[in-house]
Amino acid sequence: MDSENPITIVIVGGGTAGWMAGALLAPFTQNGYRIRLVESDEIGTVGVGEATIPQINLYNAALGIDENAFLKATQGTFKLGIEFVDWWQPGERYMHAFGSVGRDIGVVPFQHYWHRARSLGVAKSLGHYALNEVAARAGRMQRGRPRTSDQLADMPYAFHFDAGLYANFLRQHAETQGAERVEGRVVEVALNGESGDVAAVVLSDGRSIAGDIFIDCSGFRGLLIEGALNTGYDDWSRWLPCNRAMAVPCENGGDFTPYTRATARNAGWQWRIPLQHRIGNGYVYCADYISDDEAAAALLANLDGAPQGEPRALRFVTGKRRRFWNRNVIALGLASGFMEPLESTSIHLIQSGLSRLLKMLPRRCCTPADAAEYNRQSDFEFERIRDFLILHYKATTRDDTPFWRDRSAMDIPDTLQAKIELFRASGHIFREHEELFTEVGWLQVLIGQGILPDAHHPLADAVEDADLAQYMETLELLIAREVRQMPSHGDFIAAQCRAKAMALAS
Repeated sequence: MDSENPITIVIVGGGTAGWMAGALLAPFTQNGYRIRLVESDEIGTVGVGEATIPQINLYNAALGIDENAFLKATQGTFKLGIEFVDWWQPGERYMHAFGSVGRDIGVVPFQHYWHRARSLGVAKSLGHYALNEVAARAGRMQRGRPRTSDQLADMPYAFHFDAGLYANFLRQHAETQGAERVEGRVVEVALNGESGDVAAVVLSDGRSIAGDIFIDCSGFRGLLIEGALNTGYDDWSRWLPCNRAMAVPCENGGDFTPYTRATARNAGWQWRIPLQHRIGNGYVYCADYISDDEAAAALLANLDGAPQGEPRALRFVTGKRRRFWNRNVIALGLASGFMEPLESTSIHLIQSGLSRLLKMLPRRCCTPADAAEYNRQSDFEFERIRDFLILHYKATTRDDTPFWRDRSAMDIPDTLQAKIELFRASGHIFREHEELFTEVGWLQVLIGQGILPDAHHPLADAVEDADLAQYMETLELLIAREVRQMPSHGDFIAAQCRAKAMALAS
């Protein structure tokens, strides 16, 4: 490529999305590309995406990030899964834990043996056979292969971290790799009169930042993808009606859990994300069922410690852009769409969008064929995540508030209805193409929300009753033994990645 006339990629907006883009693109595009990120200190970021899923480890590995250094810099903690409280019905809780559940026998998945063992009265609840869940509920953590048995699978993990500190951490990484930050507030988007592509963004001081490719990380506003290109938006609020959130951190208190908690409330749900220096909290709700003041009061009444400020209000519409890549603009983060952070997918969607972009990295001109394929893959990913989130609401027996009665009665997408019907009839779950959530993830939520299959695979009947009982007991004992030798989550962080005292006091 022409190093004297590089292809310029302009990232509009900082925050998590912008600096994730800058940090990943900079080291991979040093030959013939120039990365410029435009952001303004005047404009704040949403910063609610403090919980992740294990795929973030692929992003960190691609950047060569030292995990302990990253956790120290971001006040990070470990995450083994997400606990759901009161979703199926009040008083019930379950966990969507990362990693495997049980162990398949031959071609037959574990849930079929569990279902048969349950009918025989020799199986406990599903979580007893998930290493991640048992460790999470015991408040324990370790990295690496299991220590006590080679019959156990690895224990995958993700992270909780301070989103603002994470953006700063990635900014340092990006600038070290050659990304250029431009301070300024965008007041105008200039289009090419012939092609209709974005030609430049104009800043409040009159400077014009020209580029060949633009990445819109401007948040809900979508300054380029929507404001300039009028791309359109698919509104999914008929299925996912929550359109507000109140967010507030509080002082540490209660258990130092290596998992996220999502607790159902009267008109939505509340998140709890434990960090080293505080706990992140928020109430996601639908304004048709509760006022902002009532939501703020409900949030403040359910904190582990003293609030660190007043609740901050956020507004959104669940859905996605009709095109994520339009002309020479690719939207990432909140500019691309929004799905409530019920399964911690926000940061992953930034990451997967960047992965697709790198695979299809355009030259100076963006081809319609590349954009169409990028959009096809993005649409599929968003839609399947949408279905997974809807499942949490639809599969409820709660009838104590209008919000929950309406959720259980709503129509759902055909794709989700087919998945539920197949599982209910025969216990089968099939992952389609490269959808994000695996069969095990669907299994835990289906069972946790009270959907049990009517039958199991006929090959699961081939195991003798006594052998099946022994198999279930052995799995449980192996997992319990492995967890007993793990250090506590707090001790593990203290030994490996404790943040500096100065940061803790801030």
